[in-house]
Amino acid sequence: MAIKHVNKANVLRLDERIIRLFRVSYIPLARFALFVVFFWFGFIKLTGMSPAGELAEALTAKTIGTEYFDLLFKLIALLECLVGILFLVPKAVRIVIPLLFFHMAVVCAPLVLVPEMTWQSFMVPTLEGQYIIKNIVIIAVAFGIAAHTEPLNKFK
Repeated sequence: MAIKHVNKANVLRLDERIIRLFRVSYIPLARFALFVVFFWFGFIKLTGMSPAGELAEALTAKTIGTEYFDLLFKLIALLECLVGILFLVPKAVRIVIPLLFFHMAVVCAPLVLVPEMTWQSFMVPTLEGQYIIKNIVIIAVAFGIAAHTEPLNKFK
């Protein structure tokens, strides 16, 4: 069976259509993905089903004291739910990005403050450490969303 000759013009048109689809769908898909991750993880913290509790408690013990753990764990859970919801609101970018970075500072802190739970050895993270390190992808997606925000001077 002979393979048909591929027309270069058809390949280029297909390539342009695919890229157009990605450009049109990236922001809504990114917003929805961030909503799912943040709201879901916040919700399971609120319901007491999160496997992150032990690590969060160790972080709280090393920083401000375990007597504040329950309150702070619920507050971080509510913040996660709020961040998730705000990512669905295009006009909320200027609010949600600072909240996201505050959240990231808190949830990434165990890499430095609780290394016994986040690193097996030099540059070899535990499962918890890997879970934290993947946040770099969340930050990159948030940057992509923020990069598509209209500057304030366009609204004069």
